Amino acid sequence: MQLHELKPIHSTKRKKRVGRGGKKGTYSGRGIKGQNARAGRKKVPIIREIIKKYPKLRGYRWSRIKEPLSIVNLDMLEQKCQDGELINPQVLLEKGIIERIKGKIPKVKILARGSLTKRLTIENCLLSKSAKETIEKVGGEIKNMVK
Repeated sequence: MQLHELKPIHSTKRKKRVGRGGKKGTYSGRGIKGQNARAGRKKVPIIREIIKKYPKLRGYRWSRIKEPLSIVNLDMLEQKCQDGELINPQVLLEKGIIERIKGKIPKVKILARGSLTKRLTIENCLLSKSAKETIEKVGGEIKNMVK
């Protein structure tokens, strides 16, 4: 048996042609008036009603995509870092303090939770105002502060 020799088991049933007079009566099983009695397309597409319910939002709606940001507190730096060490996003990644976000090294913001006794050199990081004061008070140094 070949693919072109296949035939359906059941006999094909012809579609009833309604709405042309005959034994079915004046309306031919379609009722009186209304969209079901008409020729052509039978139903209004439902998607149109859904679209009409949405408000018409005007203008430019794309918000700026923000870069990923990791937050590090001073108490974490106190635990994981030695005195006089250079701190930047690459070093924090190697120490396991921060993680990559979508394969990229994120920007780092240092916040002032906890205390700090070690003199650290901070580089390429965002800083809160109070964290900056605490680091400078201890004798630490801030280079290339990111904005």
